[in-house]
Amino acid sequence: MTVRNKRRMGNLFAHAVAILFCSTLFAASENVREVVPVKPPGRKVNRETMQRIYEQIKTPCKYGIILKGEEGKKIDCPGVFRHGQAWYMMYIIFDGSGYETAIAESHDLLNWKPLGRILRFRQDTWDARQAAGHIALQDHTWGGSYELQQYDGKYWLSYIGGALEGYETDPLAISIAWTTDPTKPVEWNRLEEPVLSRDQPDVREFEALTQYKSNVIYDKEKTLGYPFVMFYNGKKNHGYERIGMAVSRDMTNWRRYGTEPVIDNGKGISGDPQITRMGSVWVMFYFGCGWRPKAFDTFACSYDLVHWTQWNGPNLIEPSESWDDTYAHKPWFVKHDGIVYHFYCAVGDQGRVIALATSKDVRK
Repeated sequence: MTVRNKRRMGNLFAHAVAILFCSTLFAASENVREVVPVKPPGRKVNRETMQRIYEQIKTPCKYGIILKGEEGKKIDCPGVFRHGQAWYMMYIIFDGSGYETAIAESHDLLNWKPLGRILRFRQDTWDARQAAGHIALQDHTWGGSYELQQYDGKYWLSYIGGALEGYETDPLAISIAWTTDPTKPVEWNRLEEPVLSRDQPDVREFEALTQYKSNVIYDKEKTLGYPFVMFYNGKKNHGYERIGMAVSRDMTNWRRYGTEPVIDNGKGISGDPQITRMGSVWVMFYFGCGWRPKAFDTFACSYDLVHWTQWNGPNLIEPSESWDDTYAHKPWFVKHDGIVYHFYCAVGDQGRVIALATSKDVRK
């Protein structure tokens, strides 16, 4: 080998080492448990824009119950997506001992057929008795395709997990699962550990006990410098539930964003967020309980995903019928063919079920 070739090989080796070193530093920085600083506030959403959005999303027509649990089991937390020519609903089942996750299928958004479970009870794991899955990486455009987007050739969900039996028994944590076909009632592949939990050193005061339902969006514009943004509600010891944020570059390593919650109503529950985008405005649907009468669905708006203006007008849904007179809450919105479909959890004389309200009377 000539001196020139030796020098060239040496340069290539040094370049490769430098790339490896930088990659290692980057990976290490993403695994550091420290909170990402919040970007400064920008434009506020004015009252006229909030009213205009309310007029687009309101669903005054209660269609009724669309899905009940088998053998009297309670079902909860609907999340609806499109795949191929069909619609699918991801929802959770409570059998008295804990949460499992299932899917159902529909061809008209009104009539639903349960297909089976995708997250089941396990043995001797951190999430053995609680596995409540929620849609991730859906097309979040208002009136868009509502299809689940892939990352790394996979479809993803986030879920709350726990080892203890009972109804949302503390502590609960958030983790991630994936599959190659989101329409099949087969077990999804879970990460081995939580991605967010109370045991991490960067856990924030408002989520120091438990993390609840989350919604992960794929923000390809990287508004916050990260493609994946998670919104979820958390609770401290003897505290109320508030909504916070986390961000990721790869869906498996997550960093908390900001030291404070982005939705805080001072008491009760603010939770189960769903994020959509209407033009330049981000809209967060979520439910409240305990800071206004009853349980209800409402929304907030933002231009930057971080600083939110909360709606203080009429609720998007609230108890009014015998089958939802205890709770009408936990929203999932879809706009299709000019009609807004508002799926929610209803609790009343039919137990805990999934119900639907719409912008137009679809019963005609």
